[in-house]
Amino acid sequence: MGAAMTRDSGARLGWIGVGRMGSVLARRLLEAGYDVAVYNRTRAKAEALAEHGASVVKAPAELADRDVVFTMVGGSADFEDVVLGDGGLLSRDGAAPRVLVDSSTISSDASERVRAAAAARGTDLLAAPVSGNPKVAAAGRLTMAVSGPADAFDEARPYLDALAAGVTYVGEGDRARLVKICHNLMLGIVAQTLAEITVLAEKGGVSRADFLAFLNDSVMGSTFTRYKSPAYVNLDFSPTFTPPLLLKDFDLGFGAARELEVPMPVAAAAREVVQALVGNGYTDVDFAALIELQARAAGLDLASEDAHVPDGLAPAEPVSRP
Repeated sequence: MGAAMTRDSGARLGWIGVGRMGSVLARRLLEAGYDVAVYNRTRAKAEALAEHGASVVKAPAELADRDVVFTMVGGSADFEDVVLGDGGLLSRDGAAPRVLVDSSTISSDASERVRAAAAARGTDLLAAPVSGNPKVAAAGRLTMAVSGPADAFDEARPYLDALAAGVTYVGEGDRARLVKICHNLMLGIVAQTLAEITVLAEKGGVSRADFLAFLNDSVMGSTFTRYKSPAYVNLDFSPTFTPPLLLKDFDLGFGAARELEVPMPVAAAAREVVQALVGNGYTDVDFAALIELQARAAGLDLASEDAHVPDGLAPAEPVSRP
């Protein structure tokens, strides 16, 4: 595919962090016709976007004259470094983007430090965690919660809409990060529930493919259950989100629950299963491996059914009319 034509909006965008997810999202902006400059610590990953129209910079500071800059990096220390560190986005005098949109998984303390430093430079910080993985993002099914100044959200909204199928503004500050943690708590709970009922059905003589086909066509089916069905049926645990990362989000969720005095009995039970998954050595696999642990507890030996199972991410086929 050649370079995309640049939109006439005049907006100049920056992107910091083009790993598995960041590269997909930056490419979506390029394909939507936006002028995007990218930085990545490993330059080769950024250069892979050049054929799609991106310009590549050598340091985050070179993006300071961009209107809106997105960050998607590994964690709190990386985020503070690319924004506040030597050669960071806000390290130059007299230049700073109007809006910084962060989709990294970081602590509230790191976020507040960057928010304060950015505000002193006239830059608004939006917290914008995403729900999905690179395959979901490429299919245009990603969702996003966003928090921060309302005016900054309004300015960034066209670019956010180019990235995600659903964009929800949830208020000021870091509220979007709490929304993402709540989302991932439910992710773990539903994944374990799905493992339990699928193992129950199989031990009663029903194939996983048949059971999940029924479930996905019912009112209980969802984008998530459809997307995870191939992994549960064919035992493909290629990682999209690992058990240690899920466990980390459970612990962040329980930290928030303690602070806000909210009981979480169902989440607590699910957390213990995820902890057991990690303790049994499931660390570099997808959290869908919950079904294997559940089957072992039920005395059931699982084998791949080698079945074609749709993941629900393909465009819907048009309905033929007589």
